[in-house]
Amino acid sequence: MDPMLLPLYAFAVGLTACGLAGSAMEMVSGRRLAFAEPYVSPAHVLRSLAATACAGPFMLANEALAARREGRISTLALLSCGCTAVAWALAPGIVLITIASWATGLLGSADFPA
Repeated sequence: MDPMLLPLYAFAVGLTACGLAGSAMEMVSGRRLAFAEPYVSPAHVLRSLAATACAGPFMLANEALAARREGRISTLALLSCGCTAVAWALAPGIVLITIASWATGLLGSADFPA
């Protein structure tokens, strides 16, 4: 197997999962995804952690693009935020693939002949 295939697949899985979670959160709340209320709140720490774990890359991208449009950050800072969002999207992909692999092993699905 190509050594770059698994990280690319994990990135695609993470990006898809984060995108679905972020879109669902935006549809439910009716507000743009950001590191602000109603998604992130010091009064609801666990909910905030779950929201940022699930949709954090898109929160970061939205905040960075808004800051760049307003001139609060440079292009280099925007690129740095983009690289961070890419790495952040890779992490949930790795977790989801690991959970799926573990679950199929528990269910015995790995024993089927090809």
